[in-house]
Amino acid sequence: MIIWLPSYPKSGNTFMRSILSTYFFSQDGIFSFDKLKKIYQFPTNRVFSDINVDISNDLDILKNYRNAQKHLDYKKNSIQFVKTHSALIKIDGEKFIDPEHTLGAIYIVRDPRNVITSFSNHYSKNLDESFKIMENEKTILPKTVSNSKTYLCSWKTHYKSWKNLNKNYLLVKYEDLIIQPKNSILRVLKFIDSITGQEFNPDLKKLEKVIETTHFDRVKDLELKNSFHEAPIDKITKKRKVFFNMGKDNKWEKILDKNLVSKINSAFKDEMTEIGYI
Repeated sequence: MIIWLPSYPKSGNTFMRSILSTYFFSQDGIFSFDKLKKIYQFPTNRVFSDINVDISNDLDILKNYRNAQKHLDYKKNSIQFVKTHSALIKIDGEKFIDPEHTLGAIYIVRDPRNVITSFSNHYSKNLDESFKIMENEKTILPKTVSNSKTYLCSWKTHYKSWKNLNKNYLLVKYEDLIIQPKNSILRVLKFIDSITGQEFNPDLKKLEKVIETTHFDRVKDLELKNSFHEAPIDKITKKRKVFFNMGKDNKWEKILDKNLVSKINSAFKDEMTEIGYI
C-alpha cells in the first residue's frame, strides 16, 4: 500500500524522504543520496513507461494514474512511500489517487513566506513571479525529462486538498522537523506503525544516527562533494544549481519586503492561521 508524501515544492519533502528512506532502507542509519531512490515520485515518466503508457500523451497519462499506482503497489504487504507535489484534485475528471492502493498521507507543510525564497531560487524566478505562481489556482509544473505534468494549484488549495483526504492523514510542519527533530520523527513513525498495524517500537539508536546524518549542514556538504541529481539545471550556466541552498539562513523576516509579506499573509491568511504561522 502507498503512503503518500505530498508537499508544495520547497517545503521539506526531500528532508522527510531523507529521514524515512534512511530509517527504513538502511542498516546503519547513515544517509546517502542513493537512499532517496527508494522513494518514487509521482507522476513520473519511469512508472508510466513501465506499464507501456505513451509519456508524450498527457491524456493517456491521466487515464493511467490508477494503473500506475497499482504498479507501484506491487508489493502488497510492504510500505511504498511515494512523493508528490500534485494537489489532491480531479484533473479532466480523473482522480489523482486510487483509494484501493492508498493507505494514507504524511503532508509536509512549510511557512509560505519561507517557501517563496527557496521556490524562487529553485525555479529561477524573482520573488514577485514566485508569489504569482503560488497564488495561481491553475499552476502546473511542466514536464521534465523525469516527470510528467504536475498539477500544483495554489499554495492554499494544495494544503486544503490533502487535508480533505478521506484516509489516514498526518500534518507535519517542516519547522518542527528542524526545531525538534526527534519528537517530530517519532510522531511520524508512530503514525506509520498505527496505520500499518504494527507495534510502535522505534529503533532509537538508529534514529539518532538518522538525525545526525540528515542534518542540513552534512547533506549540503555531501552535495558540494558529490552533486545531487534532483538539483535543477541553471538555464544560463547549464550547470546544476545548489539544491541545499540557505538552510537556517532562510528567514523571511530578513529577506522579504513588507509589501510582499502583506500580500502572502492576505492571500493565505486562513490557512496560515490554522497551521499557526500567523
